[in-house]
Amino acid sequence: MDNTLLITKLTWKNRRYLATAFYQQKQLLEVSLDPLDGQNILGNIYVGRVKDIVKNLNAAFIEIAPGLPCYYSLDEESHPLYVKKINSPRMVQGDEVVVQVVRESSGSKPPRVSAELNFSGKYLALTSGKRSLGISRKLDAETKNRLKEMIDYDKDADFGLIVRTNAAHASEKEIAEEYHKLKQEYHKLKQTAIHRTTFSCLKQGLPEYLNIIRDMKDEQLDKIITDDKEIYGKVRQYLSKFSRQDFMLRFYEDPMLSLSKLYSLEGRLEAALRERVWLKSGGYLIIQPTEALTVIDVNSGKSVAKKKAQEHYLKINLEAAEEIALQLRLRNLSGIIIVDFIDMKSEEDNELLLKTLRTCIRADSVPVQVVDMTKLHLVEITRKKVKKTLAEQLMGI
Repeated sequence: MDNTLLITKLTWKNRRYLATAFYQQKQLLEVSLDPLDGQNILGNIYVGRVKDIVKNLNAAFIEIAPGLPCYYSLDEESHPLYVKKINSPRMVQGDEVVVQVVRESSGSKPPRVSAELNFSGKYLALTSGKRSLGISRKLDAETKNRLKEMIDYDKDADFGLIVRTNAAHASEKEIAEEYHKLKQEYHKLKQTAIHRTTFSCLKQGLPEYLNIIRDMKDEQLDKIITDDKEIYGKVRQYLSKFSRQDFMLRFYEDPMLSLSKLYSLEGRLEAALRERVWLKSGGYLIIQPTEALTVIDVNSGKSVAKKKAQEHYLKINLEAAEEIALQLRLRNLSGIIIVDFIDMKSEEDNELLLKTLRTCIRADSVPVQVVDMTKLHLVEITRKKVKKTLAEQLMGI
């Protein structure tokens, strides 16, 4: 299977972006767009100042830069690292605390920060929140037990450790080296933070294209292509740290045809912004994001078959389920998603539809859950929100 990660610069409506696009068999599945004239703060760690406490929300607003307040939930069961603490057992206005940006701003919502600091590697993630050893649920029981025995985790440590899916095929030496590196990074940040001033950036997150490469399994990626020499050098250097073969890395040079044109990136982005998505059967989807949720309507469209109508509706719905799973990834839709499939009389057909949808969403790199089908035959889906939707990225919201 041809799995390709494309990293290139493109212009969209007079604005320049760095695009990281993942293709499977030349079909665009995921894309991340970072404005070249902006600053990405996701993953950054700051010394923030508590500006306000909002009791009815049980939340605080913490500034990480002058005039940039971020939402912080007081429901967090973490142990904040204070640089300056007002004499109070609770977080109060004026406290200076170390926080990490865990969610970008979206629409009218400000960025979200957490006092639960995360230091992610290829195989492990160290967190200052839950102080325990956790292992990815995607791994089987045998692999989990082997990894537990392999990792020398100190239960009295003031941090937790999560073993990532990528650790399944890593050697004991690779895991031990990364564990030591993450511990050093965490302890160094704690030691230096108390001497830093408000709004200091203690740690910058990796560029998004390196985050994507880090999080992908080796078997998920066949090649990485870029037409930018600086990015090519950074990716090559990053790959060498994890002993990953850099033969997968390609530098594209063709003055007659740009890399984005070769992979029809602009055209695919334009299609991903359209409300209507046609299915091969002649049916179509209507995708309408709102402030509260996203609504997806499945229609039979040109596909009309009076004979054996229920069989025909099942066929369209199953095709729609596959396409919906793709569109959620491509458009990076998140939060609550309600899907109105074509009504079917058979309970067996409805169960098959839900089973198919659950199977299709497993390929998503973001946690997705098919909740259930309501009495009105509406299917409820939730998808974790981390980054902005594709539309928000392109519109600069």
